Amino acid sequence: MALDESPDDVRPWTEGITLPVLIDPQHVLTELYAISNVPTVIWIDEDDRIVRPNGVAFGTDTFKDFTGVEAAPHMDAVRQWVRKGEVPIAPEDARTAVGDLSADEVAARLHFRIAAHARRRGDADVARRHFERAAASAPHDWTIRRAAMPLVGDDPFGPRFFEMYSEWQAAGSPYHGISSRAESSPGA
Repeated sequence: MALDESPDDVRPWTEGITLPVLIDPQHVLTELYAISNVPTVIWIDEDDRIVRPNGVAFGTDTFKDFTGVEAAPHMDAVRQWVRKGEVPIAPEDARTAVGDLSADEVAARLHFRIAAHARRRGDADVARRHFERAAASAPHDWTIRRAAMPLVGDDPFGPRFFEMYSEWQAAGSPYHGISSRAESSPGA
């Protein structure tokens, strides 16, 4: 699932992928699954049950140097789930592992939706105001802050991104989801 505006934005990341890729420019799934940081992974089984709530995970070590998160523990857990039905978290714990979004996080998403809609209609002033209100309501929410960057002409991997990343780290790297450290570090 991609939180991008169009298939063209996603195409470079999906080359060679044979599974369907959902594009969610309205960020509806970030609300439904209480996602505030990307990338994130959610495991959903064939009965539509959440087996592993949202959390940081990678399929490769492409971002290991940047995030400190190795792909191998997550990929090993996926293999155990697929081959043996072993899940990384008990079903009763999966239901409560990630809390609901806060009122500020919900407000941020609403402002983001208004901003994105205004942008599509060509109303840059309204869009800018609502992107700013979204960022103020949830300053460490990457689904809001980083997703807005290309929509307002910022490079999502440029200097502003690294400034936001430093702010996020200084705030203790808040994450609305299960920690990758629990999966990537034995005994964590």
